[in-house]
Amino acid sequence: MKRDLEKIDELIRETLNVEEAQFYDSLEERNLFGKLGEVYKGKMGWLIVVMNLVTLVFLGLFVYCLVQFFETNDTNMLIKWVLGGFICWSFMAMIKLYIWMQMNRNDVLRELKRIELQLAVLKERNTTNK
Repeated sequence: MKRDLEKIDELIRETLNVEEAQFYDSLEERNLFGKLGEVYKGKMGWLIVVMNLVTLVFLGLFVYCLVQFFETNDTNMLIKWVLGGFICWSFMAMIKLYIWMQMNRNDVLRELKRIELQLAVLKERNTTNK
């Protein structure tokens, strides 16, 4: 399957002019760190930075709840510290899920751009053949 995709990519590159080929190459799939960097460079990059700062705050609160949990002997306080730790952990997980969804959204947009480029090339080729 991967070999077929490479053949298709090569066929597409052959039909493109130099400028279109450079654009097509810029749409290549990135590794995990490249995808994460795209999230920070997007329009909502500032929000991702703020969310990571909030995640650090919740991590600090989680560690504090964990320390307090091990230092107390009262059952009611044990339950409260566990609940506080669980809430902190849940917030951190939700923020990370949001960031992963943004990475996925960028992947889908990149694939849509590739399809759009392929359709534009196909349309141009059909109009020149008529």
